[in-house]
Amino acid sequence: MSESMPEMRGRPRVRKTKLTMAKKRGNPNWGKPDIQAAPVVPTSFEAVVKKLRLSPAEYEGSVQLKEWARKNKDQKYVPDDLLQFWGFDVKGDL
Repeated sequence: MSESMPEMRGRPRVRKTKLTMAKKRGNPNWGKPDIQAAPVVPTSFEAVVKKLRLSPAEYEGSVQLKEWARKNKDQKYVPDDLLQFWGFDVKGDL
């Protein structure tokens, strides 16, 4: 045997090769609906009610809430039954 070739005794020589998978292409979520829930944000009416610490039974008797509703009824959400109870007219649909 020549000196350049190692002597092979016992086990056959095994080549170690790294097998790689083909890279997947494209967007795996293509065609699936984009389901990301929007954050739940309280309405302006709910924020005012929370600030005034009112329960639903106290809405109709609150002078501060009535004044806020009078100023904001055309721009902000105010429940229709409260507007009717207080006798307010609404200019537009929200």
